[in-house]
Amino acid sequence: MRLLMLGGTEFAGRAVVEAALGRGWEVTVFHRGRHEAPHGARTLLGDRTALDGLAALDEDPGQWDVVVDSWSAAPRAVRDTARLLRDRAGRYVYVSSCSVYEWAPPAGYTEQAPVVEGASADSGVTDYARDKRGGELAAVDAFGADRSLLVRAGLLIGPYENVGRLPWWLARTASGGPVLAPGPRELPLQYADVRDLAEWILGAAEQGLSGPYNLMSPQGHTTMGELLDACVRVTGGTAELRWTAPEVILGAGIEPWTQLPVWVPPGTDLHDALHSADVSRAVATGLRCRPVAETVADTWAWLRGIGGTAPQRPDRTVKGLDPEVEAKVLGIAGGV
Repeated sequence: MRLLMLGGTEFAGRAVVEAALGRGWEVTVFHRGRHEAPHGARTLLGDRTALDGLAALDEDPGQWDVVVDSWSAAPRAVRDTARLLRDRAGRYVYVSSCSVYEWAPPAGYTEQAPVVEGASADSGVTDYARDKRGGELAAVDAFGADRSLLVRAGLLIGPYENVGRLPWWLARTASGGPVLAPGPRELPLQYADVRDLAEWILGAAEQGLSGPYNLMSPQGHTTMGELLDACVRVTGGTAELRWTAPEVILGAGIEPWTQLPVWVPPGTDLHDALHSADVSRAVATGLRCRPVAETVADTWAWLRGIGGTAPQRPDRTVKGLDPEVEAKVLGIAGGV
């Protein structure tokens, strides 16, 4: 198989490239040159936001079995690239998001749930959900419904993370001492290790799949307790998890998802949307999710290998809780 990865030097894109190389695929990476592409991939340089930014891709004679695109800003970049490639590639895989569903999708929502109105490909950046939906529409417009695959990803974690969720928890537990652990311990989580996402995408391309797929682990694949216990173990075991009731955390004005990454309180629209999707279509077509302990251990090994500080995408909010706020809440709650 011949793969063209648009991006491919960070997080999800890099995982796709490494997985494809591991399968012996012929891989071309089109990127801006800010980071090195994985060894073994052929590189084309260009900036999709710049005038004539697709020139290197336009002039290259290459043809591909599949294109993978994870663009998340103004959808015109997806439109322009997909139109350029529609006669040179067999299939277009767009890594979208479960955020495209109208708020708030009910627990157990499938790919048939209503979606937001997509941003126009002629407009600038709007909001994340409408931009992602606009990217979906642009991909389908160029490649048709039968040659486009829409991967509606949920929470992604794993090595190379540049969003700050799992790396923050690892850094926090590595520093030791009492840790505000948002309860309940048995809170079910739904996410995907980015490497499992990558393997499913490649398998889906080999199968010739098309249409939308919710892509994250099955509901309850792990729990908040299992995730944080794994973080404590791999970072040395000096942290003391102090499980704290959701109402105490919310009463202190702490923001779920951002200040306490991954966590959202049970029984809320946010939890249903982020941790309760129906992923039976993806599972039936080959999705396999590794244990949370493996994801945590591999992410910690990667973090240590780059000096302990994870990269941070400039277009994403910084995650994590201020130590003074944490200490204050722990002092009030005493943990539960």
